[in-house]
Amino acid sequence: MVKNSTEKLKELREKYSLSYNDMANKLGISKSYYWQIEHKNRRLSYDMAKKIAKIFNLKPDDIFLEDN
Repeated sequence: MVKNSTEKLKELREKYSLSYNDMANKLGISKSYYWQIEHKNRRLSYDMAKKIAKIFNLKPDDIFLEDN
């Protein structure tokens, strides 16, 4: 199954037992802002993608580039 970036992001967050609030706290943003990123309601900057990837010890491309 091909996963899009938001599915991968949700899967990683749940794998590490992190809530929306946990992610928001780690990123220094609001829970609402993080939720909007994960649900594609807010545009993701590359800087934010780097911060998110760092939490999971990955490169941004590993999460945010769509699988082919």
